[in-house]
Amino acid sequence: MGEQLDDEAREYHRREPPGKIEIRTTKSTNTQRDLSLAYSPGVAAPCRDIKADPTLSYDYTARGNLVSVVSDGSAVLGLGDIGAAASKPVMEGKGVLFKRFADIDVFDVELDIDDTDEFIRAVAAMEPTFGGINLEDISAPACFEIEERLSEEMSIPVFHDDQHGTAIITGAGLINAADIVGKELESLNVTISGAGASAIATAKFYVSLGIPHENITMCDSSGIITQERADAGDINEYKTEFARDIEGGGLDDAMEGADVFVGLSVAGIVSQEMVRQMASNPIIFAMANPDPEISYPDAKAARDDTVIMGTGRSDYPNQVNNVLGFPFLFRGALDVRATDINEEMKLAAAHALADLARQDVPDEVVKAYGDQQLQFGPEYILPKPVDPRVMLDLSAAVAEAGMESGVARTEVDLTEYRDKLEARMGGSRELMRVIHNKAKADPRRVALAEGTDKKMIRAAYQMQEEGIADPVLLGDQDAIHATAADLGLDFDPEVVDPRDGGHDQYAERLYKLRQRKGVTHSEARELVQRDTNYLASVMVEMGDADAMLTGLTHHYPSALRPPLQVVGTAADADYAAGVYVLAFEDRVIFCADATVNFEPDAEALAEITEHTADLAEQFNVEPRAAMLSYSNFGSVESASAERSREAVELLHETGVEFPVDGEMQADTAVVEEILNGTYEFTELEEPANVLVFPNLEAGNIGYKLLQRLGGADAVGPMLVGMDKPVHVLQRGDEVKDIVNLGAVAVVDAQGRDSE
Repeated sequence: MGEQLDDEAREYHRREPPGKIEIRTTKSTNTQRDLSLAYSPGVAAPCRDIKADPTLSYDYTARGNLVSVVSDGSAVLGLGDIGAAASKPVMEGKGVLFKRFADIDVFDVELDIDDTDEFIRAVAAMEPTFGGINLEDISAPACFEIEERLSEEMSIPVFHDDQHGTAIITGAGLINAADIVGKELESLNVTISGAGASAIATAKFYVSLGIPHENITMCDSSGIITQERADAGDINEYKTEFARDIEGGGLDDAMEGADVFVGLSVAGIVSQEMVRQMASNPIIFAMANPDPEISYPDAKAARDDTVIMGTGRSDYPNQVNNVLGFPFLFRGALDVRATDINEEMKLAAAHALADLARQDVPDEVVKAYGDQQLQFGPEYILPKPVDPRVMLDLSAAVAEAGMESGVARTEVDLTEYRDKLEARMGGSRELMRVIHNKAKADPRRVALAEGTDKKMIRAAYQMQEEGIADPVLLGDQDAIHATAADLGLDFDPEVVDPRDGGHDQYAERLYKLRQRKGVTHSEARELVQRDTNYLASVMVEMGDADAMLTGLTHHYPSALRPPLQVVGTAADADYAAGVYVLAFEDRVIFCADATVNFEPDAEALAEITEHTADLAEQFNVEPRAAMLSYSNFGSVESASAERSREAVELLHETGVEFPVDGEMQADTAVVEEILNGTYEFTELEEPANVLVFPNLEAGNIGYKLLQRLGGADAVGPMLVGMDKPVHVLQRGDEVKDIVNLGAVAVVDAQGRDSE
């Protein structure tokens, strides 16, 4: 297995282009004008400005989002002193993590310099290039001096991840582990195996967390670090800080009665007997790589009480992974132009991580880890690196701490800052943030028809926690409360149980609405009690709920049928339609109809276009609509093309306030050179952002191709044209999709009130 992995890694790295990173341009360079702005003569203007005010380098260059990963290759992973050149794959890998998790650009710099003073001079000289310096894989004790002196000499953040990363992550885990076993940080006795850079930094950080200095016992390869050894000159100045005035001994002596063991040493040095000698409900962080000081199974099996265990491995719970820290620390530090990453920022990061682990875990994270049960407890004390909320919570916490502690050179509004972080995570998240903020301003009651489903319950919890909506779960009350408890959700949801006998008014209303459609009084009562889609529909129709969501466990047509029968289409509408929003890096596209109408006529196409344009405005997007076809403005005569042309004419006659044109081919609609070059007469001055397909087949195929091949994030489907806010999910949608559609439903309800 090891040889196979090695061979695959070699091929991975040598595949064209070699390595793992490249540089791309961020501005247009297609024309002579572009090049004159990018380089000569235009570049002279920002150069002169920076000369006059050096801080403008953050405004005119990539410096504010650029970190250098610097190493001498003297202490690389488990490889040791392999030299600068051999360390480059690792440093490139570090750059990949910065970009993947925090959207930070990296230049890795490998310095073939042995002299500490010369190394410091070389790094310090690079300050004008970067917004921050990440020191990596530098051996102790030189790494201590290098970081200390560079932090003093440079006015940008200098951070040695090997020291502080482990400290922050284990610190977050320790906060939660101590809480789970009912111990106060101030009472913990901690034994640390190892006395290198990460061990010393971890000990210092634990003191910052509130663990008394005298409660920390550190061991190196010669045993307990004692004051006697310090006085004899047996240890360096950095170890001396944690020398204790106690009797000497080995690691087994140090672990006796300890509440916490932190391993930053070598594999296999801790036995089950040593674990049994620890205090009740011990906390063990065994982080030697690739094999820990004691294996996860052995530590858990050593005793009958609670053993909270963390390792550096991904194949066991509670992985202590530095990627949970450094990308987001730098993200927050860069965004407030901090001069340093200080202790306050590190503490803020640890507490943010600890708090996040207590929250409900998104489905996308659960799926990434093979559908493991990820719920706060002994086997889940730290969030996972792929959790998108880590950047939001941790970076915002770091930025706030930087501002409050006085190392920030620019102030940010934290609400706006979180919005910007969302934008870095993808177009759909940025788009939905607009809707979420609108929803939070005036939450509404949203009936969740499939209220016993786990995803619906979790979505209700998130809606309530975020203040997006007041969710109402429909279904068996006992089952809903039991599921919420099993999921570890601390909330008391509003539940409407169709079987509790208190909802005769809904049966009566359904009977009145459907009595001339073959529904008897007893059938109406049965439908309300048996089918929560009908119950939710009547609640919305009667105004007892402002909106409803359904469809998670039903085929789309069967989920849509009850609200169409009960709520119906709006007074000014004859058709409902399903709209998907596709978020690309540089644009947002609304696609209709993708779910409802098989072969819409011209009137239907016109109506669908108008409703979709209204939806775009709810997302703060100015609609520009194109009626799609295989024909461009009469180039092909066919019934389909004629319907699209007629729909455009109807909209123009109606006097809609948004530009609309067609029929046109898809590339004409979205490529400005075609639209305004070949067809300069078009009503659209810019590419369309509302694409109306000629039929359901084309709409469904089109949006899925755009999503999958175009790399777009999709939000929807959103139902337009209904008399009241009704939205139908797709079977298999995740919790985030439900929450997003819930926010859309709330904004939909808000908009109707303002009409």
